[in-house]
Amino acid sequence: MIPALVVIDVQKAIDHPKWRQHGERNNPDAERKIARLLETWRQRQWPVYHIRHDSTKPDSPYRPGQPGHEFKPESAPSPGETVIGKQSNSAFIGTNLEAELRAANHLKLAVCGVITNNSVEATVRMAGNLGFETYLVEDACFTFAKPRWPADEVHAMSLDNLEGEYCRVIRTDDAIAWGSDQPEELSMSRAIHEPSDP
Repeated sequence: MIPALVVIDVQKAIDHPKWRQHGERNNPDAERKIARLLETWRQRQWPVYHIRHDSTKPDSPYRPGQPGHEFKPESAPSPGETVIGKQSNSAFIGTNLEAELRAANHLKLAVCGVITNNSVEATVRMAGNLGFETYLVEDACFTFAKPRWPADEVHAMSLDNLEGEYCRVIRTDDAIAWGSDQPEELSMSRAIHEPSDP
């Protein structure tokens, strides 16, 4: 089954200083990993779905019309790729994402993007509950520190919450190996990974 790549909320707004008020993000290389995934999917002509957060909050950097609403260069959609706007955490709430995936028979998903414990986790939980075969590419996601928790620990807890029940947690190299001569079982056989050093 050909996997669809779902890229969540990789917009310029994620660089706003407000996200770093309790500490820096983890996975500083995530955008480069997302770019690798996009390059691979495009070379193989596999489906890509870009999720864009369209905030309705007046002070949100994700609000349409603000510079932060634009996609980051590493994740900018190519012509013909699907862009779906959302206004809640989950990409399935109030959108046609599920209908589009099912209509195209895209039932296997590789998910990446931001924020791990927010929109990514909410979307992966729903994808799993809706019956999609879901893989979370953990090194192509990132989050920020919370008042009592550094970003690596917030990220790791989110992965632990999802692994096994809603998805399989994999890495960028695992997802890219799906299209190689390596048997698919090997690329999906890895257990949950410790978060990468920042």
